[in-house]
Order: sequence, then C-alpha cells, then structure tokens
Amino acid sequence: MAITASMVNELRQKTNAGMMDCKNALVEADGDFEKAIDILRKKGQKIAAKREDRDATEGVVLAKASADNKSGVLIVLNCETDFVAKNDNFVAVANKMLDIALSSQPANLDALKALPYGDGMTVGEKVTEQTGVIGEKIDLSEYTVISAEEVIVYNHPGNRLASIIGLNKAGEKIADAGREIAMQVAAMAPVALKREDIPQATIDRELEIGKDLAIQEGKPAEMAEKIAQGRLNKFFKEAALLEQEYMNDAKLSVAQYLTGVEKDLTITAFRRISLS
Repeated sequence: MAITASMVNELRQKTNAGMMDCKNALVEADGDFEKAIDILRKKGQKIAAKREDRDATEGVVLAKASADNKSGVLIVLNCETDFVAKNDNFVAVANKMLDIALSSQPANLDALKALPYGDGMTVGEKVTEQTGVIGEKIDLSEYTVISAEEVIVYNHPGNRLASIIGLNKAGEKIADAGREIAMQVAAMAPVALKREDIPQATIDRELEIGKDLAIQEGKPAEMAEKIAQGRLNKFFKEAALLEQEYMNDAKLSVAQYLTGVEKDLTITAFRRISLS
C-alpha cells in the first residue's frame, strides 16, 4: 500500500513520533493505522528498556483539587532534561494524567498506571510510549491523593514544586487560610504534620548530632544531653508543620494561626514534592 504524506502526518499528530518513525511504522504495517501505532508503542517499550539505568530527575510536579475541594491529587511525571520538561506536549500529557488521577482517585501509583489513558492505552503504557516518542526515560514516579473537608493545592510557577493540604473544616475563609498554609508548606518544606509523626530514627539522629556538636563546642559532657534536647525542640519547630512559625506572623505557630481563623481548625494531611 502506498504511504502518503497525509497518512504520515496524521500518525505523527496522534503519536508525536518523528516523521521517519511514523513513515517506517506505516510501511511495516502496510498502511494499517492501528498496527502502526502498536509498532511505535513497541519501539517505545524497547527504548524504555534501554533507558532503565538513566536518571529521570527533571519533569513536572502538578497538583489539582476537585470542583468541590473535597479531594485533591498530586503527581510527578519525570524526564531526563529540562528541555523536555518545558515541552508543551509533555506538560499536556502530564495534565491529562493528573485529570485521570483526580477523576478516579486510585489507591496507589500502580493502580493509576493501570487506568485507561485513551487511544487503547493505559496510563502506564502512555508513559512507555512517550519514552519512545521523546527518546528520553519518562517515569510517572509519584502520586498522592488527599480527601478532607477542604483540600487546597498550590502549584509553584515553573511546575517543579507543588503542595497539597487537607483541612478538617470547609468555608471561604478556611480556604483562604489553607492557601496561605499550602504556600508555607511549599516554602518551608516540613517533614511531618506534628512532632509525634517524625520517625524515631530521625529524632535519635538529631539528638546524637546535638550531643556531638555540644561536645565539639567545649561543653561539659554532662550538659550535652540537655543542650541536645534543646536543639531537638528547635528541630521540631522547623520540621513539624503545625509547630512551624507562621510565615506571615512569626509570633504565631501554624497551629495558632489556624485556630485563630476558626476554633479547632487544623490540618489533617499534607504532601509536598519538589524537583530540586
């Protein structure tokens, strides 16, 4: 079957593959459009396998809340270079995956990858296809869903940093406060919601570091424990979101700011991801 330029262009528009790749796939498929797509997809799988050992540390971080603000999702679609991360088609694919995640709210990342993407592909298969189309390792590496009375998301300009928080109450002024805290999460990078959530191994490490520093500073060994404990309390105020200083009023902790907005208002969950 004769392969025309319009056929090649149509396949290219549908798959974003290169012109010669599309032509060769159509020739191999004898003009069968669906077979040609499968050929390109298989090529993508081969390229993906070859690139398994490559680092995909660039990409986009995106978060989105539902229309009623009762749930929200955050995903990361990785690639190898900043050039690809800024490509409109790559960002569009990531946003479609974000919408699929928000619509279905699967239980985990594997479940998200198993969902239909369209064009006869799952989300995971689309990731593999894009590896073939783009020629870089592509990886859907992170997925978080939060449900709460009020869910707020923050996307930092540039698509390299996003945060999502859940609040135990809803309302306009609560949403406004939530936006402030979502930005604080993005800026201050807390590691836990409250100090009780910080792993004991992390606490033990901070205490050990505090003791060593005190001894190196010439403090008596018997005082090192107390000094280390004081430094640990400072660490809690930096690492635990509810204990952090509220960024717009250092006299208040985040917890105090929230209860000042409305009695018993607090954060139920949060997530922050940054491509640094």
